[in-house]
Amino acid sequence: MPQIIVALFAGTLFGIGLTVSQMINPEKVLSFLDFFGDWDPSLALVMLGAVGVSAVAFRLALKRPRPVLAAAFQVPSRSDVDGRLIAGGVIFGLGWGLVGWCPGPAIASLALAHAESFIFVAAMIAGMLIYRLLPTP
Repeated sequence: MPQIIVALFAGTLFGIGLTVSQMINPEKVLSFLDFFGDWDPSLALVMLGAVGVSAVAFRLALKRPRPVLAAAFQVPSRSDVDGRLIAGGVIFGLGWGLVGWCPGPAIASLALAHAESFIFVAAMIAGMLIYRLLPTP
């Protein structure tokens, strides 16, 4: 139960951060991605802040013998780059560049009840289900 409460708090805080930084606003994101047009660099500062905080937090967390609410750390064991990883990155980037949403902001934007949010999240879930059907090497 404590894990669920902490996850709910962290997810809510993350959603608030996305909202305050306007990362749930596709127009804001698309203007950030428009390097050769009317470029808006403000989201770069949001990302730099997030990367900085995450870098420090991960360093501190991994110095602990174990997580606070789990028996052990779950660190990915794979470090290779394969075709599936590259294809996933390309699909992610195309989706972000075409519509201005990535998974976190899209889910947070559901609270605004815009039809586009629901369509995007439904397409994202469909993509996840299709991925599960693909054979793994």
